[in-house]
Amino acid sequence: MRVEIRNKSVILDGYVNAVARDSKPMLDENGEKFVEQVAPKAFERAIEKSENILCLLGHEPNRKLGSTKDGNIKLFEDNIGLRAICEITDSEVIEKAKEQRLRGWSFGFEAVKEHEEAVSENLKRRFIDEMNLFEVSIIDDKKVPCYVGTSIETRADSLIKTEFRGREAPSVFITKQSLNVPQKIDYSFYENILKQIKRR
Repeated sequence: MRVEIRNKSVILDGYVNAVARDSKPMLDENGEKFVEQVAPKAFERAIEKSENILCLLGHEPNRKLGSTKDGNIKLFEDNIGLRAICEITDSEVIEKAKEQRLRGWSFGFEAVKEHEEAVSENLKRRFIDEMNLFEVSIIDDKKVPCYVGTSIETRADSLIKTEFRGREAPSVFITKQSLNVPQKIDYSFYENILKQIKRR
């Protein structure tokens, strides 16, 4: 995650989640172990059909930082995965960015179409083919990004099962004073993902 600190805002740029790549092992609501892949173009289709996708702090509904409709966050899928570029003016987030307390990304979604395959006797692989994408969240040091696990909530009003996924992202911090200095950004993490995808 690239973090650029300005006078009254912070720019966050990074990948929320990769596509066509196994997650770390997680447990479902029945306690069964699985890994998960988001199908290529699933994020793209979810963004196209959504009227608005929120940007939250830690999945907290009362900590809205912006939205696609507000125009301060752009979401798109490329050959690596779901990328987010957002400009945040929230003072708490700016302060946490300065203190390097931002840990990564997470997203909340509803699986619309999925299928599974057995990997081994005690492990299955789940494929998310279609989804509704509700929000992406910036994760600070109060929460651990959850691609080491899974979090599920059922919305009482509509009985929609909302799932949350995330992971800690490597960060590159750029301050206002260093904006005129060429920045070397390490994208090797994402380049390795691309190599894995190409070998499939």
